[in-house]
Amino acid sequence: MIIQLTGLSGAGKSTLAVGVKPLLEKQSLKVEIIDGDVYRKTLCKDLGFSKEDRMENIRRLGEVAWSFKNRADIIMIAAINPFEAIRNELKEKYGTKTIWVKCEIPVLLKRDTKGLYKRALLHDEHPDKLFNLTGVNDTYEVPASPDLVIDTSGEPASQSVLTFYEFLLRSRASYLS
Repeated sequence: MIIQLTGLSGAGKSTLAVGVKPLLEKQSLKVEIIDGDVYRKTLCKDLGFSKEDRMENIRRLGEVAWSFKNRADIIMIAAINPFEAIRNELKEKYGTKTIWVKCEIPVLLKRDTKGLYKRALLHDEHPDKLFNLTGVNDTYEVPASPDLVIDTSGEPASQSVLTFYEFLLRSRASYLS
């Protein structure tokens, strides 16, 4: 089962994937996490941030996920994945389920773990200005029909992880039947 976690930077995609992994492993499930930030530095380091490059990035992550299908029960792709067309492409090609990790911009501004939101909001002439932050000054298409929405704006990470865990167990049971 391949899961695509989509959401803005800092929403909690990797936190959810890393948090749920040990719970799933206690159920004797093999889990792989494909973190978009990690793969951007390796497999996808030749790609920029144009729409075409962002879509190619997700295609590559989908192919990596598919290559893990014989060695893992649940494979999670944690990447911003801003375009509905490529999310649908992965769903059609690999049967992925889409989890929208929703978080409101004011909360993301407070979290800003990587300093990206601060840079995106700088004056256009500032040398440190970030011009392609998804959801601020670049496109993020809200998933039209996600399989699950986890809003991390106001609940503790532990509750979000539990919600995700319960969803994965239910989905796995129906996936196998």
